[in-house]
Amino acid sequence: MSDEPLLWQVAVDAPLAEALTYSFSEPLEKGQLVNVPLGKRKVKGVVLGPSSKVPEFKIKSIDSIDQEYKPLHEPYLKWIEWLSFYYLHPIGQVFQSAFPPLRKANKIRTSKRAPVIPQLMADSAMDLTIEQRICFESISKFSGFSTHLLFGVTGSGKTEVYLRLLDEVLKKGQRGLVLVPEISLTPQLIQRFARRFGDKIAALHSQLTDRERTNQWWDIVDGRKSILIGARSALFCPIENLGLIIVDEEHEPSYKQDEKLKYNGRDAAVMMGKQMNCPVVLGSATPSLETWKNAKDGKYHLHTLKNRVANRALPTIEVIDLRKNKSDDDLQKLIIQKYSHLPFWLSPALFEKIIEVLDKGDQAALFLNRRGVAQMVVCPACGHTKECPNCDISLTLHAGSHLVCHYCDYHENFKLKCPDCAEGEMDAIGLGTELLENDLRRLFPGKNISRADRDEIQSRADLEDLIEKMEIGEIDILVGTQMIAKGLDFPKLKLVGLVLADVGFNLPDFRATERSFQLMTQMSGRSGRHIKEGENPGYVIIQTFNAEHESILYAQNNDFEGFAENELNIRSSLNYPPVGRLISFRIQGPHLGKVEDAARLLARRAQVLKSQNTNYASIEILGPAEAPLSKLRGQFRFHLLVKSAQGHVANPFTRQLIGDQGWVPSGIKILVDIDPMNLL
Repeated sequence: MSDEPLLWQVAVDAPLAEALTYSFSEPLEKGQLVNVPLGKRKVKGVVLGPSSKVPEFKIKSIDSIDQEYKPLHEPYLKWIEWLSFYYLHPIGQVFQSAFPPLRKANKIRTSKRAPVIPQLMADSAMDLTIEQRICFESISKFSGFSTHLLFGVTGSGKTEVYLRLLDEVLKKGQRGLVLVPEISLTPQLIQRFARRFGDKIAALHSQLTDRERTNQWWDIVDGRKSILIGARSALFCPIENLGLIIVDEEHEPSYKQDEKLKYNGRDAAVMMGKQMNCPVVLGSATPSLETWKNAKDGKYHLHTLKNRVANRALPTIEVIDLRKNKSDDDLQKLIIQKYSHLPFWLSPALFEKIIEVLDKGDQAALFLNRRGVAQMVVCPACGHTKECPNCDISLTLHAGSHLVCHYCDYHENFKLKCPDCAEGEMDAIGLGTELLENDLRRLFPGKNISRADRDEIQSRADLEDLIEKMEIGEIDILVGTQMIAKGLDFPKLKLVGLVLADVGFNLPDFRATERSFQLMTQMSGRSGRHIKEGENPGYVIIQTFNAEHESILYAQNNDFEGFAENELNIRSSLNYPPVGRLISFRIQGPHLGKVEDAARLLARRAQVLKSQNTNYASIEILGPAEAPLSKLRGQFRFHLLVKSAQGHVANPFTRQLIGDQGWVPSGIKILVDIDPMNLL
């Protein structure tokens, strides 16, 4: 046997498109974590296998094997390689997500924080409804890779179906992975799983410390725990012997990561199921149109829950047209006079319904997807508005005393005198959750009013405290952003008010109508989830200036299928996803002229590439144009979109168009987003 050192392909933790070749005298295993030299520094790398390349230059040697981690298993390696290839992200950097943030601790450190998984009394499985049983039994028949959509109205008991499926997986000696959107990863959900599966649960989410994350990671990897619940990043915990992947609220935009590796957790989960050869269950009351189309086309198996558990009625939904508050009708004038003490955002109907619900000892929740007191401050004398110096966006007034940018977190004190004309006084214009809370305290003195937004809820403990107070009925009115729209389940919540449904209607994004419909339906689903037989159903009031908007008409009738058919027809005529494929290029840098020049250069390269290759005939190139948020955090931004009716050509076109990026001017970044969820 030759004493020549063996050559190995190593994916190093650096922004490099391909793996590098290193030598090592001993045999290595594929998937092993190693320490290697790169330039003058030492970095981590993952062994991809032996290299057959004959080197043209001196090959550096691998320094050492990282003995703490065993080699990553083959299906997981293939999944990481797919992520890197599909989302055009350096493979070595993708691999680094597969390891915990800290070294393994020799002894468990004591912590004053509450345990990640609470120790609770075990509960027994609830009786399944006929619909739940049909869904459970039909999904249970599959053992190899298959994708299932569990489409069930809010409150139909999707979670109980998940629990039963996981129970079956554990009985076979296999393990389970449950993904939920970060916003839904509440103590309520973890408690429900902990009651059923006790100490078999681990959890990974952003509210954990690095030490907690590391300990939970090892609990799964070492086999002490069998079910991992987590946000999208939980996918990167290498679980062997995986028998089931569940993606709850699969439609949630938060499954898509916007920075660095721009992957979609739902799509990545389906591909993981394929590599691990296990079933994947996607659950939602308002599926994404991508998933719905796959189910309708027969690529996914469709399972439907049309009714709430215990045949509880869906809430009654009333739409209030806010334009009528300004009508000249005599009756309307009398109503306006009677309710002249109400703030501009509160209709008489919603006000009266809040009184009615509170009088019965029940709870109300008001939803508005805007934080703060007002969206902008403006001088009525000269029209000057206060804008963020780093971003092309108005500053939001908070607490009546300071102005905040919701994108870069720039702060400044609110000064009444206009800084531009020095004559007028700055006026607050618009609406935010903080303003709602202040107005409600004035209208309902003596009632307990709480606010749930990112200003008020800043830690796991804050959220747990809020949920506990809602569950025991200590809060009368809850005001919140989308933080309260997902997954929460409060027995006494009988009224939900959507203060201004129009907030998301006119965003420059083709998914704006879909998002509005989903948010309205999900928020409505929080109401009346625990009514008893003979009781009136929960109530939902949607306030809007666009009562004829499609998303409202379909949401009012709880008609997802009608909405989906209508929206797919519109998308089809324009080749937008899910009918066609979309790829977004964001060109950004600190100098406007340079960014614009680079965007035009990219567009010219795209047009030339399309004209030179007949395979790219279906490619459409849109732009370049200024991004809707044209400046963020000191960076000017332009967009270029590539659209194709033939999905399979979009990625090769993009890979060829970008090339090695050696042509990109200095100081300019071009960020590629495959299947973007956010076009702002």
